[in-house]
Amino acid sequence: MKDKKFDIHDNELRIIGKPAQSQVAKPKKVSKLVLLASALLIIAGICFIVNSVQNNTNLPDKEEGVFEVLPQKANEPEFAPVKKMFGSEIDSTATGFTEKIDTVINDIPLSIFIPHNAIAQLCLRTPDIKDTSIIFCTQAADIRKDNKKIVGAFVLKGEPLAWGLSKKGFCAIIDNVITVGVTNNSPLFEEATEKGGYFFRQYPLVDNGVLVENEPKNKSVRKALCKRGTKTFVVESQTKESFHDFAQALVDLGVDNAIYLVGGEYAKGWYRNQDNEMIDFSKGRRDRYRNENYIVWKSVSGNI
Repeated sequence: MKDKKFDIHDNELRIIGKPAQSQVAKPKKVSKLVLLASALLIIAGICFIVNSVQNNTNLPDKEEGVFEVLPQKANEPEFAPVKKMFGSEIDSTATGFTEKIDTVINDIPLSIFIPHNAIAQLCLRTPDIKDTSIIFCTQAADIRKDNKKIVGAFVLKGEPLAWGLSKKGFCAIIDNVITVGVTNNSPLFEEATEKGGYFFRQYPLVDNGVLVENEPKNKSVRKALCKRGTKTFVVESQTKESFHDFAQALVDLGVDNAIYLVGGEYAKGWYRNQDNEMIDFSKGRRDRYRNENYIVWKSVSGNI
């Protein structure tokens, strides 16, 4: 009897012998070059993700102000440095005035405005330039581009007009005492509300003698409210500077704390010197926005 496994039909073929070596599937070898390319792609992807996260965390303030205008390049004038920085002793009974000192720090020409025999306050809308009790006036907080409201927290004579922590620098004026600092949350906001004081926020520039970096990188005429010891004064650059260079000049000036004030070519203000002359550094005093606000110093012998 024949073994059935050797039976074939007419329509069948029998293949004798082992299958050809080329017909046997072999596992493919991955070259070192392919592995290296894959590794490089993975590393590049990780770097892209990390860079994107860092860029997102350093986004500029969403409450973008209207007064920060990209400036044109300007030539820097030269000023000789002065020997005394903050003037001589002032008669406490004299009428208030503003001392102006021009100096150069790190090749940056600065003007320093020092109010004497005066107290500070905030006001909404441009004050009357004919008010002889005002010895210094300049813009304080910025205005939002989107809704034209004040950027950051703002208290006027104890009344909160705006809230927000988008800028960590702050100025509080309570019981005629000016405090300039840097913090996310300050109890001085509530204290200003309770005591009929003033409060506003701006970019921080110097915190306890240390430079504070800010995101905007453009150059503009810069202005700052500064504290050095017990003295409060305003510093303005005479040339268009970056935040970093301006803040570094303030640090080298010996400033303890400083916050930004609305600067640029559109900033308004004036001061009254020791000869009772009013010097106007505005390009125009008419308000463009109803929430434009100012910090002013009034003579202690004037009407407060």
